[in-house]
Amino acid sequence: MKLNELRDNEGARNKFKRVGRGIGSGKGKTSGRGVKGQKARTGVSLNGFEGGQLPIYRRMPKRGFVNIFRKEYAPINLHTLEAAIESGRLSGSTIDEAMLREAGLIRTGGKVVGVRLLARGEIKRAITITVSGASAAAIAAVQAAGGTVTVLNPVATEEEAPKA
Repeated sequence: MKLNELRDNEGARNKFKRVGRGIGSGKGKTSGRGVKGQKARTGVSLNGFEGGQLPIYRRMPKRGFVNIFRKEYAPINLHTLEAAIESGRLSGSTIDEAMLREAGLIRTGGKVVGVRLLARGEIKRAITITVSGASAAAIAAVQAAGGTVTVLNPVATEEEAPKA
């Protein structure tokens, strides 16, 4: 087979239906839009409109609370870190959030404000890592391998929390 012999599968592309090209075409005159009215005009978007009755998205109950100030953290697991170090995507024993972002290990954008280290998998080498948050199990696993974890935004525990 040669490049000039490549073709789409049969039926992969439908031929464009030309509308408004005469009464004999089957899509002439009103071009399949019926007669007059709002939906026959161009530039009409009626998503969610139900003819004047209360739309379903307003009839359904809203429950709970949505915190618009919620901060999201990009998760990274220990086995991901170990694989990145072995493959050479991360080098050195000191790792921070900027290095993880450059290596493409964490997603960015949206409301992501930092990185949270999680304990899935295991780490076999001593590393020094600086992240916004870390689970207790992840910190213990890194320390067991001889490394250290620096948490930028430590969560106040019940003992440390100010009494009101």
